[in-house]
Amino acid sequence: MGYYDSVDFDNTDFRKEPHKYKVGRGEQGVLMVEPYKGEILPNWRFKTPDIAQESADTIYQQYCDYKKNDDFVGMDMARKFLQMGYTRARRYANYPGGKKYDKNGDLNERDIDQTKAKSAKIFEEKWITVREDEEYLKMKKAHQKKYG
Repeated sequence: MGYYDSVDFDNTDFRKEPHKYKVGRGEQGVLMVEPYKGEILPNWRFKTPDIAQESADTIYQQYCDYKKNDDFVGMDMARKFLQMGYTRARRYANYPGGKKYDKNGDLNERDIDQTKAKSAKIFEEKWITVREDEEYLKMKKAHQKKYG
C-alpha cells in the first residue's frame, strides 16, 4: 500500500497534521492536500501572460506568507502549483487545446502558441525562485528527515 492509498485525503487537514504530508515528486498530490488546494487553486490561471503574471505573483506571495508562518507544507504546495502552472501552460503552448495525443492515442503535431509559452515562462521563473530558496531547501530536508 503506497502513501496515496494510506492517507485519508478527504478528511485530513494537513495544516493541523503536517506529519502526514509527503513531499512526493514534482506536482504529485497537488490537487489532494487541503486546506492548501482550496487556498491556492482559485489563484491558479495561465490563459494569457497577464493572467499568468498575476497568478504566479499571487501564488508566490502565498508561498512567502506560508514561509513567514513556518508552514512548510503550504510552501511546498505553492511550489507545486507554480510548477504545475509551468507544465500545463507548456503543454498548451505545444499542443492546441493542450491535447498531446489524439483520440487514437497518437501523438499530435506540435504547434507552438507563443502566448502560452510566455505564460509558461512566467511560472517557470517563480518556480525556480522557490525551488532554489535556501530556506525552502532547509525546511524540505528537515520535513523529509522528520516525517519521511
